Amino acid sequence: MAGPHYPRPTRAELAAAADRLLPDVIAPGLDVLFVGINPGLWSAATGWHFARPGNRFWPALHRGGFTPRQLHPSEQDELPGYGLGVTNMVARASARADELAAAELVAGADVLAGKVARYRPRWVAVVGVTAYRIGFARPKAGFGPQPEALAGARLWVLPNPSGLNAHFTPESLGAAFGELRAAVARD
Repeated sequence: MAGPHYPRPTRAELAAAADRLLPDVIAPGLDVLFVGINPGLWSAATGWHFARPGNRFWPALHRGGFTPRQLHPSEQDELPGYGLGVTNMVARASARADELAAAELVAGADVLAGKVARYRPRWVAVVGVTAYRIGFARPKAGFGPQPEALAGARLWVLPNPSGLNAHFTPESLGAAFGELRAAVARD
């Protein structure tokens, strides 16, 4: 992706980012509120959601038709202008999502329900099926639309865009995001 060069956080900055909180990018009445599992250390160090190089959220958002161009994580505050927002199931940063306890995901689902009730997005898209299954006590949930609503919003589960999730290519992630985009456009 062309654009300005951003400095990489140092090892010390990444270590200092553990357990740091990352503010939501949220506004009332969004079309889609994307829900990450929790911020990684890179995101916590920079203050940008899905910021680690190799994370495929921003390319998938563009490939899926949500943005007219691929945004850099530093441009996250432009999302509400596209009817989009970002939050996390668990607020605290960690090096890996598998460091989270199941109880944190369950508690995070409750906090998320409160945000959805307050901000009233039309759709909530959880990016990570395992976090969704645990947090919402839906052990057999799959990708795509979910049968239940969350505080009046439709629910959708997307693949985790982390570069560690090798099961999904950039193309297949873009297609998954595109399916949600088509559902949002029909709704």
